[in-house]
Amino acid sequence: MILKKPEMVLIDLDGTLVDSVPDLAWCVDETMKALDMPVRGEAKVRNWVGNGVPRLIQRALVDQLDGEPSDADYAKAAPIFMALYADNASKRSQLYPSVIEGLKWLKEQGIRIGCVTNKDEQFTLTILKDLGLFDFFEIVISGDTLPLKKPHPAPLLHGAEFFNIKPENAMMIGDSISDVKASRAAGFSIICMSYGYNHGVDIHTANPDIVIDSFAELKHVISGDAR
Repeated sequence: MILKKPEMVLIDLDGTLVDSVPDLAWCVDETMKALDMPVRGEAKVRNWVGNGVPRLIQRALVDQLDGEPSDADYAKAAPIFMALYADNASKRSQLYPSVIEGLKWLKEQGIRIGCVTNKDEQFTLTILKDLGLFDFFEIVISGDTLPLKKPHPAPLLHGAEFFNIKPENAMMIGDSISDVKASRAAGFSIICMSYGYNHGVDIHTANPDIVIDSFAELKHVISGDAR
């Protein structure tokens, strides 16, 4: 399947451009230690990420994907985690293979590029700058940019409005069912990465337009001509 060349692409951060789990897992475990609770480990955290830091903290406290901790426990844990993550947002995180190659190719095609993530701006900008991605993006829409986050379409529609591009001429690149839902609701096409964070569920089951294994494959699944 080949998708028509979009005028604009919005790209998710965690699990799409960057494997941020090593930093998140370290901060989760250090938070648990501070609360005299068992550490959770990277394998669990890898299945918990994707819905923003507050939800990750909640999942860590209850040690599962679903469920809610007490308000008191969250109130104790959140500031500890936030302080740790402020100093550790990009120390262990790494770009996925071919990300730079794919971003350069999109730019060469004259496609406008933005980043859209549920991560708060203070962490998003640190990661983008430290890992050499920031200058690729004309807009960065973070989890606290708007009142609503993905899977709501508002962040995507905000990006389309910024670029003055119709949703039918826009594309999302992500890795989770949240990205697929947001894209469908916004009227974007959607490419998902096979390696990302989708709570342990194969992203094919969310029925994105295309699933690829690497940013190097973008040139093979996007038409050379906008139409």
